[in-house]
Formats: sequence, C-alpha cells, structure tokens
Amino acid sequence: MAWDSLCSGDLLRPKIRSASSQTPASQRSAGTPSLEELRRLLCTHARPTGHVDEVWPNLYVGDLYVARDKTQLSQMGISHVVNAAAGRFHIDTGRNFYKDLPVDYYGVEAEDNPNFDLSIYFYPVARYIRAALNSPRGKVLVHCAMGISRSATLVLAFLMICEDMSLTEAIQTVRAHRGICPNFGFLKQLQELDLQLGSGKGRGAEAC
Repeated sequence: MAWDSLCSGDLLRPKIRSASSQTPASQRSAGTPSLEELRRLLCTHARPTGHVDEVWPNLYVGDLYVARDKTQLSQMGISHVVNAAAGRFHIDTGRNFYKDLPVDYYGVEAEDNPNFDLSIYFYPVARYIRAALNSPRGKVLVHCAMGISRSATLVLAFLMICEDMSLTEAIQTVRAHRGICPNFGFLKQLQELDLQLGSGKGRGAEAC
C-alpha cells in the first residue's frame, strides 16, 4: 500500500530528482521562509486529519478512502477528481472507476518521494482546478493516499499560482482546515515556486 510520508520520515523510492534539504540564503527572498521554518509551520500543533476536508471554497483535500467512496462523493457533489497517486501500483481509480458518476478525472502518477519532481505538475493541475471551480457547480477533490503530502502540495501550488498567495499564506489557509505535511523535497519545490512568483518570473494568476 502506498502511503504518504509523515513529518517523521519519508518513504524510500527510486531516485527521480536530486533534492537538497537546504536553500542557500542568497537564493531566498525576504518573504520566502526557510525549509526549517516551513516544517515548523506545517508540523507544529497540526489539526487532526480526517478522510476529507474543504480547504478552500469547493476545493477538498482527501485520502484514498473518500476517493473510492462513490456514495460520499455523490453526496458531496464532487464534479472533478484529481488523483495525485494515480497508476497501477498506487490508487488505481481512473475514468472508468467513476464512469457511473458525473465526475471528470485527472490523474498524476506521483511518488511520495522527496526526489520526485512534482513541480512539473504545478501549473497544469492549477489550471485544471481553476477551470473546474469555474464550471457550473464545480467541486474538486484532490487526493492521494493519506491526503497530507502529494495532494496537499498540489493544492498549495494552486493557491499560490491562481489565488496569488505566498507559500506561507497558502500553508496557513490549508492548515486552518486540515493537517498536512508535504515531504521536504516537495517543500523545496514549493519554496522555489514561491521565489519565482515573488520575483515576478512566474506570477501565476494570469496563467490560470
């Protein structure tokens, strides 16, 4: 079973990308926190994490159980599902799984591994979520195995890119509703996104 990593450690999987646990001070902007500051922000006094929580209007972060509970998805009115742990050896749902529901499906075959480059999905998934939320009665579930690392990272990136939030603001927004803890590699990638957006190189709102 593929579980997301907790703050205490990361799952060991084949290396896909080299991830440093520290960002040189010269690469940080004044508004971008260090990785240690991000870890403290995320993992100190975290809220309990259930199967699913609404973290932004009509945007939900959840785990594999809610993703497979078609009755609950129907009751919630979910119109779009983003599976951040897609693939045969992870949470193998897909379009066919939801064919009896009015649900649009988007799969991301991501490893909960600090060396996995999840950042290549930041903008495509952010645009997908934005379009889904703008659709009539749009409600989006973004899930992975436990709903704390892969899915949370993609939702944080969405808030930064499409809602013009800093990384700190995005974390505070999501943590007000759900305990999350992206692995340190994903935090590094979010930190890099924060630096890009802060420098104006990739200001994201117009990209959505």
